[in-house]
Amino acid sequence: MSIPVDVADLAQALEDFGAGYLLSTSSEGRVKAVTVEPDVVEGVLLVTGPGRGSTANIAANPSVTLLFPPREPRGFTLLVDGTARLVDDQAQITPQTAVLHRPAAHSAQ
Repeated sequence: MSIPVDVADLAQALEDFGAGYLLSTSSEGRVKAVTVEPDVVEGVLLVTGPGRGSTANIAANPSVTLLFPPREPRGFTLLVDGTARLVDDQAQITPQTAVLHRPAAHSAQ
């Protein structure tokens, strides 16, 4: 089950989640996941100090995903796909799509 989230409403949606994961892909196709707590400024998600591996991945492939797991069992996961650019020690992620997702079987409690 998926529920689209308007990217203009991301700051509000993120209030329901804790830390998330920045998923980036190396030029060899390996996925790297790092824990992040982005700030939202004027619709852009800002990740300070994403690390050397994530920085290298973003330089090679700016397409990233942010994954925010549910706080409670069987809750929704927030997935945000976007494009990242590096500015100083920060990854600035422009969201393109966002969705709340969970398996349909998890809605029956």
